[in-house]
Amino acid sequence: MMDIQAMLDAVVADAERGDMVFPTHAEVALRVQQALDDPDCSVEQLAKLISAEPMLAARVVGMANSVSYNPSGRAIGDVNSAISRLGFKTLYTLVTALIVRQMQEMSPLPEHRALAARLWEHSAHVAALARVIAKRVTKQDPEAAFFAGIVHELGAFYLLARASHYPGLLENHLENWFEQGEARLGRAVSKALGVPANLNPALETLWAGYLTMPPESLGDTLLLADQLSPVESPLAELLGMSHKDIAVDLDLLIDDATLSSVLAASAEEVASLAAALRV
Repeated sequence: MMDIQAMLDAVVADAERGDMVFPTHAEVALRVQQALDDPDCSVEQLAKLISAEPMLAARVVGMANSVSYNPSGRAIGDVNSAISRLGFKTLYTLVTALIVRQMQEMSPLPEHRALAARLWEHSAHVAALARVIAKRVTKQDPEAAFFAGIVHELGAFYLLARASHYPGLLENHLENWFEQGEARLGRAVSKALGVPANLNPALETLWAGYLTMPPESLGDTLLLADQLSPVESPLAELLGMSHKDIAVDLDLLIDDATLSSVLAASAEEVASLAAALRV
């Protein structure tokens, strides 16, 4: 029987070779992602593609009606209007979010799919918090922070998808994952999904786990959002690595307010974003 480290090495090696298969439902999202890379792509073309995948269409309209993108409260109900309101950059993030969420289906074992569902809950909260923290605390690009939050657990999703092929992989010794496998697998899966290279430093900061205070960079933004998320990563919970054990100075002065007051004032926005991602 393979030991835990050998199992991790095998999973990572497959991903690094590009031997990855994504769920059928993600195919439409991948086509939309490719269309968004085409500078000549029109809103009408995108709307037609998106409407072919009801889950993606619902998420696009839901996000367009969220507090963050609809401060006036004027609801819209069609994909074309939603695309125009969100813009292509945010749309790219939502398409990637669908692909990540569909990775829940890649495991044949219900217990692993349950872990993946909890991991998505965690990712949705981190993405929502990262967008708010970038806008109001670190003054980074909110959309880049939102995207980084969506993809920050890609390696963990793929690990859960492949775990059924390696009995015992998730039962113990997960410290090997956090110490050696997380960053390697995260890099490989991010490359396969075409995560923009400019986000790599932020992801590397997250994997290294060193938060600068006061937070300033996109990496700090992502790591702070990860630590403040009310939903833990299930892999961290399996190892007993709770972010609740990490002290975050909520009295930190941000301009004329504290971090705690900024978060309190942004609670509705965070909840709205996270809910839209869970559609």
